[in-house]
Amino acid sequence: MAHSEDDIALAAEYALGTLEAHERAQAADMIAADAEFAALVCAWEWRLGALNQMVGLVEPRAIVWENIKAAIAQTASQAPQVAPDAPAPLAPAAPTEEAAAQPLAPPLDAAEPPLESGLLEPGPVAPAAQPASVDASNVIRLDREARRWRGVARVVSALAAALIAMLGLQVFAPDLLPDALRPAPRTKVVQVKTPVATPALPAAQYVALLQAQGGGPAFILTVDGASRTFSVRKVDAAPTDPGKSYELWLISDKLGRPRSLGVIGATDFTVRPALAAYDADIINNATYAVTIEQAGGSSDGAPHSAPVYTGRLIETVPPPSAEQQQQQKQ
Repeated sequence: MAHSEDDIALAAEYALGTLEAHERAQAADMIAADAEFAALVCAWEWRLGALNQMVGLVEPRAIVWENIKAAIAQTASQAPQVAPDAPAPLAPAAPTEEAAAQPLAPPLDAAEPPLESGLLEPGPVAPAAQPASVDASNVIRLDREARRWRGVARVVSALAAALIAMLGLQVFAPDLLPDALRPAPRTKVVQVKTPVATPALPAAQYVALLQAQGGGPAFILTVDGASRTFSVRKVDAAPTDPGKSYELWLISDKLGRPRSLGVIGATDFTVRPALAAYDADIINNATYAVTIEQAGGSSDGAPHSAPVYTGRLIETVPPPSAEQQQQQKQ
């Protein structure tokens, strides 16, 4: 059968444990007699039982138990209060001889004169007013309904507190919730627009063929215009005598005397950053020469033999156009 709102509220308060003693006894009788009401109580216990899982155990402080023990000891040490004994009733005094010798007073009926008829006859006695009866059924019913609504308010407040706690855990600490109550992970796709990189302008490249007068190239000199690093590629150079080495020189009118760029190694390639100390105009317009020096190169920084191979740089990569230079600046 369908239960009323009062029965639903009674079941909820029974599961929550907020009923008074007589109401709880009434609910227990209804549970024993009504299977549907017992199922309703079990449903409320299942709903409210989840609150216990969201509240962790808290160990009381040691001072709490000490205060409880002290209060119990103080209560036990107080002596029970005993009501004072009532005073004994006074015994009547024995009559004296003089009082015994005096005659007794006549009764009141004998001393009073007879009533005259018609003068002092008592009239009819009015019946006593009956107190107005008060109907207390409305007061009892209103008090019962007020308790029911207070119980409903407690249940709703408990559910609201549980909902707020669950929402807070979902936002700030979802790992503390069971798997069924955890929010689904959110995947956010962010589109990042990468600016199109402007291709860098190609660096200027220079090449010089170092060769003898009327002969083929003995070395190929390559210079990177951006890093000012050069590399020497051995092509058809004659081997040097024992104790001798090939040394590369930079000759420019702006420098006054030849400047050594280092010894050319015995391998096919020799790479050095020696041109970083010179500006582009000197590098592009200088003459590059190879001399034969003692092993390890000139000891005083000056050539000790005539150049055996010479050459000048030529640009192998076209310079950037004006449009390319403007795009690079932007």
